[in-house]
Amino acid sequence: MKVSQRTVRLALTEPLRISRSTMAARDAVWLAVEHHGLHGYGEAVTSTYYGLDTATLGRLLNAAGRELARCADPESALDALRAGDLPAPGTPPAVTAAVESALLDLVGKRAGVPVHRLLGSTGTPRAATARTLGITSCRAAAEQAARLARLGFSVLKLKAGAPDPEDDLDRVRAVRRAAPHARLLLDPNGAWSPALAQDLLPRYADLGIEAVEQPLAPGDPETLARLAARSPLPVIADEDAAGPDDARRLAGRVHGINVKLAKCGGVTAALRIADLIAGSGTALMLGCLTASSLGLAPAVHLADRARWTDLDGHLLLAHDPWTGIGGTDGTVAAGRRPGLGVRPVGGAGAVGGVGADDGVRTDDGVRPGGGGAPPPGEAASDDVVPGRTAAAEKAPGPVRGAEAAQ
Repeated sequence: MKVSQRTVRLALTEPLRISRSTMAARDAVWLAVEHHGLHGYGEAVTSTYYGLDTATLGRLLNAAGRELARCADPESALDALRAGDLPAPGTPPAVTAAVESALLDLVGKRAGVPVHRLLGSTGTPRAATARTLGITSCRAAAEQAARLARLGFSVLKLKAGAPDPEDDLDRVRAVRRAAPHARLLLDPNGAWSPALAQDLLPRYADLGIEAVEQPLAPGDPETLARLAARSPLPVIADEDAAGPDDARRLAGRVHGINVKLAKCGGVTAALRIADLIAGSGTALMLGCLTASSLGLAPAVHLADRARWTDLDGHLLLAHDPWTGIGGTDGTVAAGRRPGLGVRPVGGAGAVGGVGADDGVRTDDGVRPGGGGAPPPGEAASDDVVPGRTAAAEKAPGPVRGAEAAQ
């Protein structure tokens, strides 16, 4: 297998302010894995919170690429990743998630099926996604909420953690008036003290907030669990629930766990967390970082498994360079095309930077980097070789139950 990467800049439509920072743009590193003329893609984005800058991501993805290049085919590489044999120990979860994304995309294309079929789903996953509103003025939040409601959004997530807690309450009231039928989630990103949380949670319950994510600063999950036990509304762990070990400790003690693939290590880890909390009274939430449709696509293929879905990172971008998961009407849906089901939009350029002849077609049917017909052995539209049965027979089976926990 051949591996390449490309770094792109993702600018937000407007800066997003949360309790600890304001973000206007971030870099994304695209990983392309090629085998016998077909390509699979993954994305990792920079994050100050997780200590991942562009150079670090590039170096780690290069190292993972060298490991992949030693694998005979993408199916065996995916088996090795699921078994924990790659990438190397200590690789950040965001990098593992990007590698798994590329492998799932490629394995699905070789088998001629979408990723959710590889994972055992028979229907096409789709869900109403929350749309995030940052910390802003009451007027701006109300105008945005009204516009989103008209577009079809039924779930809105408000960021909280302003210096004056009353400002957050006023913003929620303004949004409630502007979008009276919307379900509202609240996310202080760990900005509250335990005492403040005990004071504010009943007030937000009175305003009809459906659930609150990570109200307390991360690092003390026991205090979060005690708060959840006496909270008048559901408490969802986010930063305090990074991976399966955290999920095991919190299962049955918080009302929900926000699973982000870049935080836990990808689809296999997410399914393991879902297994760990099943039947415990702790529900699954699917979240994301701000990223392109490529970065969000793997999670969308899990969307039918979650109580809460917050997969709107691509909707915050001024220009999403990929398409295929929807969301602009408030609903995300997994693509039916083989693999992840996403493709670069017109003008995205040579998607892989990653090679001008990368086997992916843009919306207008023109190959990035020039060229008309695809090379021999490559399908014209879905990046799948018709009649390739050997790969379909070799594709790893569904990941669920005990297999997901391996």
